[in-house]
Amino acid sequence: MTVFIYDRTFDGLLTAVFDAYFRKTFPDALLSDGDSLPLFCSETHTVITDEEKAMRVWRGLQKKISRSALNCLTQSWLSELPEVGMLLFRYIRKAIDSPRSIETNFADPDVLELAQIWKKVDWERTCMLQFVRFQKAADGTFFAVFDPQYNALPLTIEHFKDRFADQKWVIYDMKRRYGFYYDLQEVVEISFEDGSREAHLITGMLDESLMDEDEKLFQQLWKTYFKAISIKERANPRKHKQDMPVRYWKYLTEKQG
Repeated sequence: MTVFIYDRTFDGLLTAVFDAYFRKTFPDALLSDGDSLPLFCSETHTVITDEEKAMRVWRGLQKKISRSALNCLTQSWLSELPEVGMLLFRYIRKAIDSPRSIETNFADPDVLELAQIWKKVDWERTCMLQFVRFQKAADGTFFAVFDPQYNALPLTIEHFKDRFADQKWVIYDMKRRYGFYYDLQEVVEISFEDGSREAHLITGMLDESLMDEDEKLFQQLWKTYFKAISIKERANPRKHKQDMPVRYWKYLTEKQG
């Protein structure tokens, strides 16, 4: 059994593909430093991430599959599922070796599984766009927090940058403890350290002492409006949970209080 050890980055995965073809040895498993080796492991290879090698593999893929299929690869990687690295490795190898595109060959279990994972990540992205609730801080910055099942935040940033280009904002992934800050010029990645002044923001709700006065009024009006339009007799909790995942409720203004 052959094991490749890599750094669990997408470039690292592409470098692993390059190394496998160069060595003419293909891994049965992809692990990272610190992982326990399988019992019957006969060979290990440590992959040193190399951007040029990764780009060579990516350019090769561009000749084999469509742009939408390439997007499927990168979005599925963001699922962070334990076996997604090996799944993508097998898919990439099949795409490179096949004389024709494999992307619609759903009889292949790897192609089918990748499509299913992509749908899950894309649904997470859609939820984040639908259920974002910005709160305006006293300094004029708008703040929103999520707790997504998959690491879909990077897929939403261009939308928020275009949609809210005239205001400063912070969007934060509480589960992964990182986010993005837009200062009207560029978007930068940020992370709040435990114990810092900003750390309390990862609760998702601004402390009233930090809220803009208009924000307090708006939140109260929105809660009142939401209650007013709700028709108790037509409540369908099962459908409500299906359309609006429960993990987003605690960050929705209308669900507070």
